[in-house]
Amino acid sequence: MVAATGNADTTVGQGGIIEAVDRALTTHGRALLTGPAGAGKTEVVRAVAAAAERRETVLRLAPEAGDEAIPEASAAALLSTVPRTALERLAGPQRTAIALLRRETDEPRDGRDHVALRLALVEVLRTLAARTPVLIVLDNAQWLDAESADLLRFALRLTPPRVRVLVAERVQGGGPATEPLCGPGTPEIRVPPLGAEEIAELLVRHGLPARLAGRIHQASGGNPRLALALGHSLAEAGGARDGGAHHADTLPVSGQAREVARRLLAEAPAEGRRTLLLAALATRPTTALLRRAGRPDAESELARAERAALVTVGEDGAVRFTAGALRTTLAADAGWPERAAAHAALAGAVDDPVQAVRHRALAVDTPDQWLAAEITEAAAACRRRGQRALAAELGLLAAERTPVDLAGEELARLVAAAEDAGWAGRADLARRATRAVLARDASPADRVRARLAVIDAAGQALSDLDETFAHAMADAATEPSLQAAVQLRVAWKHNLSDGDPVRSRDAAAAAGELAATGGDQVAEAMALTVRARMGRILGDPDAEEILAEALAVPAPEVPLGMRNAPQYLAVRHALFDDRLDDARRQLLVLLPAVRRTGSAEDVFEVLRSLTEVELRGGRCAAGSAHARHALELTIEAGLSPGPAWYCAATAEAQGGSFARAAGYARRGIQASEEEHDQVFLSRSLYALGLVELATGEAAKAVATLRRVAELEAAQQVVDPSVLRWHGELAEALVAADAPDEAARLIEDVRTTARTLGRTTVTAALDRAQGLCLSALGEAEEAVALLEATARRFEVLGLPLERGRTLLALARVERRRRRRAPARAALRAAAEVFERAGAKPWLDLARESAPETAATAARHPGVAALTDAETRLALLVSQGASNQEAAAKLFLSVKTVESRLTRIYQKLDVRSRAQLATALRIA
Repeated sequence: MVAATGNADTTVGQGGIIEAVDRALTTHGRALLTGPAGAGKTEVVRAVAAAAERRETVLRLAPEAGDEAIPEASAAALLSTVPRTALERLAGPQRTAIALLRRETDEPRDGRDHVALRLALVEVLRTLAARTPVLIVLDNAQWLDAESADLLRFALRLTPPRVRVLVAERVQGGGPATEPLCGPGTPEIRVPPLGAEEIAELLVRHGLPARLAGRIHQASGGNPRLALALGHSLAEAGGARDGGAHHADTLPVSGQAREVARRLLAEAPAEGRRTLLLAALATRPTTALLRRAGRPDAESELARAERAALVTVGEDGAVRFTAGALRTTLAADAGWPERAAAHAALAGAVDDPVQAVRHRALAVDTPDQWLAAEITEAAAACRRRGQRALAAELGLLAAERTPVDLAGEELARLVAAAEDAGWAGRADLARRATRAVLARDASPADRVRARLAVIDAAGQALSDLDETFAHAMADAATEPSLQAAVQLRVAWKHNLSDGDPVRSRDAAAAAGELAATGGDQVAEAMALTVRARMGRILGDPDAEEILAEALAVPAPEVPLGMRNAPQYLAVRHALFDDRLDDARRQLLVLLPAVRRTGSAEDVFEVLRSLTEVELRGGRCAAGSAHARHALELTIEAGLSPGPAWYCAATAEAQGGSFARAAGYARRGIQASEEEHDQVFLSRSLYALGLVELATGEAAKAVATLRRVAELEAAQQVVDPSVLRWHGELAEALVAADAPDEAARLIEDVRTTARTLGRTTVTAALDRAQGLCLSALGEAEEAVALLEATARRFEVLGLPLERGRTLLALARVERRRRRRAPARAALRAAAEVFERAGAKPWLDLARESAPETAATAARHPGVAALTDAETRLALLVSQGASNQEAAAKLFLSVKTVESRLTRIYQKLDVRSRAQLATALRIA
């Protein structure tokens, strides 16, 4: 028996649940908190109790598993926490009953007056409630002994409204059992699983890599305790450092993670265990399949497992485990005879020939030439369907079932399995197959193909594969086409991990020459594509000609790695040039093609570009949908999460929520730093800087966007159309009261943009220039430039850019006290954002409209302040010292002092007190 003590911090993602419990307690006086083991119920209970202790008496009880068998154990523990002063007014029999229960007398317990005990508990609670409100907090209610539950049930029926009750219990196969304890109509609040973003935050808080969040979220089902156990198991197994080698379903479920999973599975009735094992071993389990496999009571058994939060059963009968680790644990804990029997039953029940072959193979453990051939044919069928991960699994299985006297066939199957795994991004399978290849008498070509599969499966995390690259280059030394394949991967690594487009371009050029020598047109086209991409980044005027040359090389429709296909780079260039209709049309042609290949990374690339095209074109709902699908695919396939989080941040920043956008961007930054992905590190930082700029955190935006500038400079990026951070940094500098620096940046970038013919980039620079002119006192010129820029964005078909320009125009008009034009600009901006579905920007436009009138009404001079001056004025008016304001705004104290002098002059005030009065704050 333990009491819930301490003041622990709540776990990630539980703020909404705590609020729901508070509402239920306020409205009903009772609340029932449920959820599976490890969901975080205890943390919620502790948080609610800690908050309540400030204003009421809190009685806390947390029975343990062994207490369930001890009569009245929990009642005794609860009464032991009651202050002795609350017992002094009890009548004699009631005091005796309490003393017996609390072991405070030597009288025999057998003669206890149970009626007196019940009345005593009621009287104690009434006495406490007469002084202050009382909150009874009962955690682990599933372990209450029957006598204590009966006693509490009676007492709580007679307590006054000032006694509130919070009960937390674990969901079980039979469902919640303690609702009568709280009384009928008690609100039941279920602790939901954490999302992938919340799992990422949880991992970071515990010193585990955020890039594992997608895999761990899928394996844990969002259960915090299981997620942390998996994270620690993975770290101990070395997976936290291997570039993400573990797929969600193959995380090491060992040690603590295995025990947590077993405790969760223990909630299922024993008679349903066989049904759950069959479901765990089936690829696509359904109730109908399980019945055909010999489980006639599958529906009722699964219903109990569903109540215990182990599975969900869809309307079509599809069965899904709430956590991937449950499937793994069920299979691992079953003995070989039990697994073999289950696979044999499934082999006769499935309606897919491929799955039938798979189950037949798993039902035996001896080599079989004909079975191995069948499995190989099934793998080929999966390859044609685009099911590359399943093809890889089957290829490995075929190799295992190949007799030892067919070593050549076994090796060929292993190499094919490795390449399938590389396509699917399944690093775990690629490494497994490659280890087997290297352990055999394989040719240099086979060794190279296997090692390249490991590289291809690693996604963005290429920085830890130097040894693999070195061995692959050594094995390829005598074969130009193999050397070309290795050099191509080297080029990708130089770009992604090293952030060095010059070395990437040079490696691609070498790869192209080797491919031409070896007659490999696919590799030649990809090498030209990499050269064209790096050329665009470096501002090479020949980049478009190189891309045209790549497009002219005969090659498959979609070669390995969509980002290295020339037709895809043509789409990216169209996007950079704001030829959005062209880009969208080509992407919609590529999408079904990449889905046929079975490469999750290829599908992600197309979805990412569709997101950017739709957002840029002012179709935020469509862009957000593509971003959502890209994130779901990333989690499901176990891809590197940095790019997907950047994509989600961009979509949220345009069509969702600035707060969520910032969260996604920070997760993307974390993951990209962990994987040494310089490209998407820059992009996630850019997304965060944009949000900080939009939400008025100018100093933070300057710091974030300057970091982008440093990274881009280190990567030698010249073309400003690739990542358009320049205008945002200039706007942030203006808002932070550094217009001179902003003007210099604008002029430098404008020169480059004009040289390269990037006309749409100059429009964004013009918006920043307008704000810069306003800050320098050239209001007329600023208004004229912003009005012209807004018209230009309309012609270019870039509505969100037009809306942002109208917002800037409204700010400039407000500063020169022209209220009607400011309101007109805001209305126009709001209309643009509403049509585009750009919710956060629409909220900005609507919030700014009343602010304009209210600020002018408070003090006419306030309208003359810049945004940076307004923020400082508000801080100082609220009592901040110069030093405190400097720290909060990331300024020097000297800058604060000079800026305050200008504010005083503009508002005609001489002190902080007068400033506060002017702003109506004091």
